[in-house]
Amino acid sequence: MHDFSCTDPSDMNYKILADRVRFFKSDEEGVLTMCQMLEEMRNETALETTKEFALRLIIRGKDTLEEIAEITDLPLAELNHLKETRKI
Repeated sequence: MHDFSCTDPSDMNYKILADRVRFFKSDEEGVLTMCQMLEEMRNETALETTKEFALRLIIRGKDTLEEIAEITDLPLAELNHLKETRKI
């Protein structure tokens, strides 16, 4: 458990974990890989949030699917899929 709270790999007890942390924090390729992974996670979270918002608009029923597509930048096919899977 000690190693998981360390921010400096040289303070870690387990060499394999320390080497991986050092790679992702210090090596140019490792830093790039970590940045790409975090960007993908951020994009996935943003898309899920947008889909949840669109679903709330669909449930509310005051906007057409075309209007919701314009508001959320989601394709109509995706909105139709959301509507069908939620049985609205």
